[in-house]
Amino acid sequence: MTKFVFVTGGVMSSLGKGLTASSLGRLLKSRGLRVTMCKLDPYINVDPGTMNPFEHGEVFVTEDGGETDLDLGHYERFIDESLHKDSNATTGQIYSSVIAKERRGDYLGKTVQVIPHITDEIKERIRRLARENIDVVIVEVGGTVGDIEIVPFLEAIRQFRRDVGRDNVCYLHLTLVPHSLPSGEQKTKPTQHSVTELRGRGIQPDVIVCRSHEPISANLKRKISLLCDVSTDAVVAAVDAENIYEIPLMLHDEGLDDIVCRILRLDDADRQIDLSSWEALVARVSLASEVVRIGVIGKYVNLPDAYLSVVEALKHAGFHHGTKVEIDWVQAEEVTGMLAMTRLDNLDGIVIPGGFGERGLEGKIAAAGYVREHGIPCLGLCLGLHMMVVDFARNVAGMEGANSSELEATTPYPVIDLMDGQIGVEDKGATMRLGAWPAQLQPGSQVAAIYGSEVVYERHRHRYEVNPRYRDRLSAAGLRCSGTSPDDRLVEFIELPGHPFWIATQAHPEFKSRPDRPHPLFRGLVGAALNRAHERTPRLYDLDNVPS
Repeated sequence: MTKFVFVTGGVMSSLGKGLTASSLGRLLKSRGLRVTMCKLDPYINVDPGTMNPFEHGEVFVTEDGGETDLDLGHYERFIDESLHKDSNATTGQIYSSVIAKERRGDYLGKTVQVIPHITDEIKERIRRLARENIDVVIVEVGGTVGDIEIVPFLEAIRQFRRDVGRDNVCYLHLTLVPHSLPSGEQKTKPTQHSVTELRGRGIQPDVIVCRSHEPISANLKRKISLLCDVSTDAVVAAVDAENIYEIPLMLHDEGLDDIVCRILRLDDADRQIDLSSWEALVARVSLASEVVRIGVIGKYVNLPDAYLSVVEALKHAGFHHGTKVEIDWVQAEEVTGMLAMTRLDNLDGIVIPGGFGERGLEGKIAAAGYVREHGIPCLGLCLGLHMMVVDFARNVAGMEGANSSELEATTPYPVIDLMDGQIGVEDKGATMRLGAWPAQLQPGSQVAAIYGSEVVYERHRHRYEVNPRYRDRLSAAGLRCSGTSPDDRLVEFIELPGHPFWIATQAHPEFKSRPDRPHPLFRGLVGAALNRAHERTPRLYDLDNVPS
């Protein structure tokens, strides 16, 4: 029978529930268990697809086109399994489903209430994940114990143990053990209050994971054990890590996977853990000494979580090359003038990531043009491809005033435009191309060599495309449309022959990168950036003494 681990958090948000859950998933998978994961989000939006990145960070896209919480990116990177739409459930989805059932008469005229109808719907979403090929489902409950929005989810998971049996559920609670500067002591009171709040909802945690800046002493663990009614070995320290990929090893050293397997009655099986490949990965990271500087030309750079998967994909490529990737966050709206261009010249490569709306687009276009002219490696992602095409159309193909119709509806050369059949559609979500789509790569192209294949599948999230009316003119000017949809109608990849690395994709390849298997495009970008770094040592400019 499938087992379930429910991960809750207390004291404060952003403690790392997602990373803790992901790390546990990796540990259980390393013991030979078949694992999947799920995030329950208490916000009322149906999904984060229409939310501003400053509100919620990036939108992670699954293979089947689900627009989901960014924690699903952590899940996929750690357990190396592709998740799906059902792996993320929100309050908005739950209530929409229940109301639709009520309108259809599914409840036979009964009064629809939070208990049992909403809680039953939440439990049904969790049960969907319990398939024959899954041993353990790890469910992260978003928010913090004490939030009003989280109450139905806590009630649902409380009932769940009663429904499926005590030995099939483990409750893991993440709390904070802060260090008090005046007393010089670590304090357990926040953990005590958080567990009391959780117990007030009818849930007694089986495991308490304590986030802290410093190691937690045995005496402190015994105190938490006594006051929170858990066994001492079930009080697990999660000390700050320099690299998030160290967390599974740290939690294993604390015995987290052992105690979870014991609670779920999985300890009697032959579950010898094999962490050798993960240990080798962490060792490579720690030994990296060379540094490459990659600029991210973005609209939301004040919130790095808006580009979380891009950052991790760059790190993964650095792991592969044995180098550290240092990211320079460049605000797209500020890419003008001598100072900005000198800043770009001091980079080893740049990424122009995705986004929506007109703000900052001229800066992205300027950046694409500068690195094209100066041989600086550049990878464009989705909107990044659009801006690179606009730059090429304006400044190489002779289409003065060329633009994306997203930015300028009256442009004389709409080289980027809505897909066929989308004009006039009021529901913006209905115009999106979402999920994994195939692309046919041209033999002999840079991207075909980088992928080592001529057919690839990448995840998409966009509504604008390269306008096919201008494709021949762009190609005649030297831009290579090196990957297209199988019917040759949509441009999926572009590149510039003769340039070290000026490549863009309509997709979001960052979603498929893994720490021990970096995505080919990011691996190629960092490789090209390393070549530039070797050619440019010492630096051409000192950023602290930029010429006026």
